[in-house]
Amino acid sequence: MPILNGDSMADSSAKVLDYATALDVLKNEYSERDGIDVKTLTDSRVNGGLTYNDFLILPGYIGFPASEVTLDTPVTKRITLKTPFISSPMDTVTEHSMAIHIALLGGLGVIHHNCSADEQAEMVRKVKRFENGFILDPVVISPKTTVGEAKALKEKWGFGGFPVTENGTLRSKLVGIITTRDIQFHDELDDPVTAVMSKDLVMAFQNTSLRVANDLLSKSKKGKLPIVDNKGNLIALLSRSDLMKNLHYPLASKLPQSKQLISAAAIGTRPEDKDRLQKLVDAGLDIVVLDSSQGNSMYQIEMIKYIKEKHPSLDVIGGNVVTREQAASLIAAGVDGLRIGMGSGSACITQEVMAVGRPQAAAVYNVTQFAKRFGVPCIADGGIQNVGHIVKGLALGATTVMMGGLLAGTTESPGQYFVSREGQLVKAYRGMGSIDAMEDKKAGAGSKNAKASNAGTARYFSEGDRLLVAQGVSGSVLDRGSVTKFVPYLMAGVQHSLQDIGVKSLDELQQGVADGTVRFELRTVSAQAEGNVHGLHTFDKKLYS
Repeated sequence: MPILNGDSMADSSAKVLDYATALDVLKNEYSERDGIDVKTLTDSRVNGGLTYNDFLILPGYIGFPASEVTLDTPVTKRITLKTPFISSPMDTVTEHSMAIHIALLGGLGVIHHNCSADEQAEMVRKVKRFENGFILDPVVISPKTTVGEAKALKEKWGFGGFPVTENGTLRSKLVGIITTRDIQFHDELDDPVTAVMSKDLVMAFQNTSLRVANDLLSKSKKGKLPIVDNKGNLIALLSRSDLMKNLHYPLASKLPQSKQLISAAAIGTRPEDKDRLQKLVDAGLDIVVLDSSQGNSMYQIEMIKYIKEKHPSLDVIGGNVVTREQAASLIAAGVDGLRIGMGSGSACITQEVMAVGRPQAAAVYNVTQFAKRFGVPCIADGGIQNVGHIVKGLALGATTVMMGGLLAGTTESPGQYFVSREGQLVKAYRGMGSIDAMEDKKAGAGSKNAKASNAGTARYFSEGDRLLVAQGVSGSVLDRGSVTKFVPYLMAGVQHSLQDIGVKSLDELQQGVADGTVRFELRTVSAQAEGNVHGLHTFDKKLYS
């Protein structure tokens, strides 16, 4: 008997009290749960290929605070992260700064390979050398720098303390430090900084622990502590303000019994990438990502087998794949993880131009269900625009999600901010299949940009082509601030979403999806419009503070 049958509210209430609980009514009167299960949802013969916007996850019962939700998840067969966030190996997304900071926050940054092998290896080395609080690439000036130039640098970077070395570079002999106090009231702008810089320095030597360095910094009552080698060459800097920000990162991605952050980097599948890989391994690489738009190729399979034989302690992530058949080839070759996605990235036009690919939700579900049988974790790469998309990718079986455009506008991504025509602060962002990424005619031999065409064309099997066919675009993304604030927002959002669903971990989420207790609902176009902001004249969509 249904609870409401057209009688008065009083009668309806009485009928509810006749039953032990409303749950008994649900159990006795309804043979099926609300919503649909994941197999019905992802049946492409009925619903077509789905994207993340095409469905919702139905809520469950909240019986715990969001803070109790854990997000531990594997990224490879052997390595587990505390949060499921990975930054994409794109040259406008991940270099060492992004890799360091997202690792500190429990995720993983994959350093791009649109640069020379030596440059990429040095970025890996910076990740492995990083210890919370130490600045491994401080802004350094030379004795010839003028006071006026130092003031301009302060305006550019937002801080005014710069080490002064003989050559104006890191790993050159330290001769002094210029501070904001030194230049603030000095009106002779053409004077060299040596006229006003501090020469009586308190320094620490290489291999000094953070705790000891912090003690020295506290006792010196100075704002910065230079770290030098036994020849007096500057190798790092400890900043009091940065130290206060970076002291405690309990979720930091580190290997068991290791004080070093986990490092990951991308390579191609050309013969010369074997030499690049050796340099990365020598720098301390933990995970290598084979970077290809279509991973099911003889080139990648050969490279996977080579790596597993030559570097057995190195974890290999293969891809990209969107079908079980593609995944099977790479799993058979020995991959430790898979990367799923083809044409779903915000700056990717592969599906439009090549007529090849797969909607991301369909790709993630089908590949992950197959890969799970072999214990291979999967990364959902592409199509992530918000917290909801992250949760949907994880619910469909991915253990982690890879983000490009979502992180490209952060402080830690490569490149400089500029003001758009609309007066907004933005950063450049481009797909690795864009003409810009595949060809940089202005680059000089041996420069970072000169290598971009090699990596970009190799990813799309275009090296040697007389005519390049773009599979990506170039553009810009709005400023998102620092990942030290943005990633915690993403983490909190995922925790609250799982709380709404009624599960306390990613494992519990995926188990609920598998056994049918976590349910779904398809969304019409009208439902998608209803679920977004509507009916307002103006609004401010501020996601976090």
